[in-house]
Amino acid sequence: MIVAGQERRKFLHRFCGMGITIAPMFFLQRKSRAQQAPGPINNPDGKPGDESAPFPAGSRKAALEENEKDIKKKVEKLFQLATELKDEVDKTDSAKVLSVAMVKKAEEIEKLAKDIKSRAKG
Repeated sequence: MIVAGQERRKFLHRFCGMGITIAPMFFLQRKSRAQQAPGPINNPDGKPGDESAPFPAGSRKAALEENEKDIKKKVEKLFQLATELKDEVDKTDSAKVLSVAMVKKAEEIEKLAKDIKSRAKG
């Protein structure tokens, strides 16, 4: 029978592994989308038209670049937090209950991953 502490440890260990695996995927997905040629921008009435109507070309490009920089920073932070959490989980004794700090760090990782995901979707 598995002790509750071991079950939590196993969960956090898997969660960290997922974060370390998924974080680079968000970055690569966003990078590949940015490299694809964008299609024509439609006016609100649905007809293709002047591409600068909804957003001026310079401001749209600047916004995309800013978003990409922000995603890169957040992915780096996600990787750092996941690595720290994994190290903490590895250091703790499986017979002890996991600390509140570890649980909060896992929640912070989850929140950051969701933010990255929403920004990557656009």
